[in-house]
Amino acid sequence: MIAAVTDIVAGVTVGALQRQALLDALDWRVLLCHALNTTRVGLITGSERALTPDQAQRFGDLVQRRLAGEPVAYLVGQREFFGLPFEVSGAVLIPRPDTELLVELTLDRLPQGGRVLDMGTGSGAIAVSLAHTRRDADVTALDVSADALAVARRNAETNGARVTFLHSDWFAALADTPPFDVIASNPPYIASGDRHLSEGDLRYEPVGALTDHADGLSALRILVAGAPAHLAQQGWLLMEHGYDQAEAVRALLASAGYTDVQSWRDIADIERVSGGRRPL
Repeated sequence: MIAAVTDIVAGVTVGALQRQALLDALDWRVLLCHALNTTRVGLITGSERALTPDQAQRFGDLVQRRLAGEPVAYLVGQREFFGLPFEVSGAVLIPRPDTELLVELTLDRLPQGGRVLDMGTGSGAIAVSLAHTRRDADVTALDVSADALAVARRNAETNGARVTFLHSDWFAALADTPPFDVIASNPPYIASGDRHLSEGDLRYEPVGALTDHADGLSALRILVAGAPAHLAQQGWLLMEHGYDQAEAVRALLASAGYTDVQSWRDIADIERVSGGRRPL
């Protein structure tokens, strides 16, 4: 038997709700934990706990919104990334496991006491993860969205990470900053009109952080062209991109004179990040 939203009423037990789910089991459990302000262990040990009217209303509303397609991360206001909790809202993209590859590659190339720049930081997931892992590093992050920067600053504070945030349209605010050892970015790379923009969670995420409103490569071109002026000698530019863009991004890097140009595969074995060293 599958539960209906109308079955989520005061007096229903946690155990009964967990046996009858309208949603994916993980989504159901995450939303129930959020509605009850408890943990997964709390659900297990409190299976006979009966929902109050307020809890039933809250959980029912969450389920309805999820059934309408709203992302779980936005419903609960948080997503884990690189082992850390990140606040998320409609002002920022939801951090995804694929992007952890970009963090790992950056860490591998960041010298002791090095300087790193996260361009288009959004929630701050990349910058905060870097700063939290490498306390010695000088981490800067920028974004054109003031609302996104507000979220990123709160995430840095929550995770005890030291990050310098700049309000900037790409390289505009970097005129007087020293060069960086690594510039990392997860820019908008979905082409205008791509069907994925109207499907699933992407329907709720900020469109300007998803698409360049062009061919999907314009933001990547800006990064490739502008990064050399802000990279140290032998410094790296690392960029996340779409599943079918690796060859095109490598071509952009090579034509601009970058060295050691290559791509790396994510957990799904897709070429997800490409990069190279500053042109000589």
